[in-house]
Amino acid sequence: MNRKPVVAVVGAGSLASFLVPALATAGYCITEIITRTRPQSRTRASGLAGKVGARVATMDNAALNGDLLWFCVPDGEIRKTAAALAKRGSSKIRFAFHSSGALLSKELDDLRRTGVAVASVHPLMTFVSGPHPSLEGVPFALEGDAAATNLARRIVRDLRGESFRLPSRRKAAYHAWATMTSPLLVAYLVTLEEAAREAGLGPKDGRRMSLPIIRQTLENYRSRGPEHSFSGPFMRGDVATVAKHLALLKKHPRTRAVYVALAHAALARLPVKNRRRLTRMLTLST
Repeated sequence: MNRKPVVAVVGAGSLASFLVPALATAGYCITEIITRTRPQSRTRASGLAGKVGARVATMDNAALNGDLLWFCVPDGEIRKTAAALAKRGSSKIRFAFHSSGALLSKELDDLRRTGVAVASVHPLMTFVSGPHPSLEGVPFALEGDAAATNLARRIVRDLRGESFRLPSRRKAAYHAWATMTSPLLVAYLVTLEEAAREAGLGPKDGRRMSLPIIRQTLENYRSRGPEHSFSGPFMRGDVATVAKHLALLKKHPRTRAVYVALAHAALARLPVKNRRRLTRMLTLST
């Protein structure tokens, strides 16, 4: 398309609440927010639509008068929602995106069969209520029809993000990686709270005191790479200290299991001294 497409967004949840204002700021017209009929959904959609001058619609009365349908609904809702809108039919809709990190563009096959070019367009970013992260520099994984991914690339550029093509066979691996970058990172941080509790700190103090070293470690990783960000007893090959850790953590098997798993990862990929002795000790401890 030579002009910016007019966009209709399906859903008004966490992702839509970030994406819709970002699209509007980038100069895209949002024609309608399509939502469920239940009051809570309509209230969220009304608040979102009011920010960008869009109308609120349901599946039954959606005008479908935009160029692009962007699905921001839970993974389990994408296929059936797309099928329902495909039955409605529209001569204007030319493109459809969904933003699932796990599912392929074929979830939109019912629209594809009507001549709509489809793609999955997933931002590698966490969206939770409260914070409003910038999309600048955020990677978007694109998979699907050439026409749709070409359009997605232009839109991502306007959002000041970065895009890359993702082969369909890599989608599951991509989502596993994405899950490890944030949700399971939070799970690791919760495990840190358990370790801090053994040191006599409550969760709030444990979080506060951990943040300076976490921030610096991330900055070292960004600027210097993993090998030059690595420090502590494994880097020094301090077998005695690691043995003390393992003995202490016997009282906390869940935390100990995380410690041992990460220690094995360090032994496999990072510059560890006394590798054989540490490996043998960790193996015997499991």
